[in-house]
Order: sequence, then structure tokens, then C-alpha cells
Amino acid sequence: MNNFTYTRATSPLEAVNQGITDPNSLFIAGGTNLVDRLKVFLDQPSQLIDISRLQLQEIETIPDGSLRLGTLVSNTAVADNYEICHNYPMLARAILSGASQQIRNMATVGGNLMQRTRCPYYYDTAFPCNKRIPGTGCPAVTGINRNHAILGASEQCVAVHPSDMCVALAALDAVVEVISPQGKRQIPFADFHRLPGNAPEKDTNLESGELITAVILPPLSWGKSGVYLKIRDRASYSFALISVAAAVNLQGEKIQDVRLAMGGVAHKPWRATAAEVFLIGKSADVATLTEAAEMALQEAKPLTHNGYKVELAKRAIRRALTLSVQGGGLA
Repeated sequence: MNNFTYTRATSPLEAVNQGITDPNSLFIAGGTNLVDRLKVFLDQPSQLIDISRLQLQEIETIPDGSLRLGTLVSNTAVADNYEICHNYPMLARAILSGASQQIRNMATVGGNLMQRTRCPYYYDTAFPCNKRIPGTGCPAVTGINRNHAILGASEQCVAVHPSDMCVALAALDAVVEVISPQGKRQIPFADFHRLPGNAPEKDTNLESGELITAVILPPLSWGKSGVYLKIRDRASYSFALISVAAAVNLQGEKIQDVRLAMGGVAHKPWRATAAEVFLIGKSADVATLTEAAEMALQEAKPLTHNGYKVELAKRAIRRALTLSVQGGGLA
């Protein structure tokens, strides 16, 4: 690691003011991803601002019925929370599939949103990487790209977002609350993470010095049908080859509403909005769910080694939707 100074913030406003004063500083809480990056010199901050003691560790219901998750709530606390398990089960299942108990105990809500890709070319500084050093190239485009993106990629970057939790948050229409010296603002989850475009070094639309203070889950009366399905190379805590978060609101024989998001396919959690629109008002039969899965992948552009993801994603979508139609349950 490089030499850096360490300071402990006593309030969110103090933290963001320190961040603005030193643009090369980073916030740290659980550190489950940041410390890994520091060890291999991917991040070389001049200052670490410890926010782990701030009063941002509550899960609370707010007046409009939404659930507010403080940015420092641990992944364990979210996955174990009664309201989450009862009303947003896909989120609990996503977290439980994402990491070991020890990591979940340390990892935080805000930190999960700020994870960076686990692309091996990004982590290995012997290779060029546009995400690490813009303009140097993306060796994954023509290299070993079995685990890389099939949707929303660019010639500049084909890395995928690593989070399981964020896929569920995308499906649940979560809102990210942030603070800066200018005040607070809210970012719809769909707009929080970025596609790579010509600036793959930027993972989010956070502005300089902004700090995540909470994630807000809007009320979802039919969220109990939520399913999180994760397909990986091994059944331990591997990153997803494909993951699907799905919830279907079935009224009689017809689909009244649906949420569908995918992980392991793009630079950000991927919301399949066209497939959602298609499903509304349709019968939840095999043919309809299959057509929706085809629609969700119609813009896929596989690379040399990851073409298998297209068919795998279609099958995972159909299975997740079917399980949700049947009432949810473990996937």
C-alpha cells in the first residue's frame, strides 16, 4: 500500500467536507472490497476517511411506508431483518447468496453499492485496463472473457458488476440517498450505476465528495413473491455467471405487474424493462415466460468465450419467473 493519512469522521457532513477538501481521499466502513484494492495498488488514496462510527446504522419504516436502510447497516442485519425477509425476500436471498457470514458481518449497504468489478484484467496490474488507467485498452475484449458482459458493454470495457444485493435493489426500484456540502439528493437506483461508454473508470453517477447515507425501498405489497436465482461455477460464494431477481404480481390468470433484473451480464445491474412491459396483462404460461426471456436477451452481444451466457440467462429468467408465479420460495 501507499502511505496515506487516516481520519475518523464524527458526522456525515464532516465526512463529505473532508472528502471535498482532499479529492484523492476515500471513505471506508467495512472495507471488504476497498482493502483488497489497496493491497494490490488499484486505489492509492492520500487519505482514508473512516465513516464506520456514524449514526447511519438503522433500518426504519418512514411515513410513506418505505423502508430506509442506513448506509452502514451490515449485510447480515439486512438479510436477518423481519421486514426484509417478509416483504422483500429477494433482497435477503441475494445477500445470503453473495458472501460468507464473516464478510456479511462486515460489509455494509453503502459499500455493497460501491463495489468495483472483479475482472481479472482490472486486478492484475501487469495488464492494461481502461477502468484502471483510461486510454490503455481493454484486453478482455479479445482475451479470456468467459465471465464478462453480454449487455451494455462498449469497446472500452466489458467488465461486469459483481454485486448480488444490487441486482435485487434494481428490481425493487430502490432509491439511493446521498449527502454533499450542498445538501441531500436522491438518485433512482436505475441511474446510480453507469454503463462503461467511453468512461469505464466511472462506476457510478456520484458527484465528487458525495456520501451515500441510505438506500430506500419503496412499498411493494406483492414483493413476497420475490425470487433471487444465482447460477455460478460452484455452490460456494462465487460470483454470478448469471443471476436473476424476479417478482410477479399475478391476479387471477393475468400478470398485473412484474419486476425483472439480471446480474453477471453487464457493467451495472441490468433491469429488463422491455420484458416487464411485455408481460403485463399476459397469462403466466410457459410460452409467455419464454418469450419474455427471449426479449430480455435480444440485444445481447456475446464475446468469444461467453456466448453460453445468452441461453443460460434465458433459462434462468424463465425459471425465476416461474418460481415467482408459484409464490416465490427459495430458488
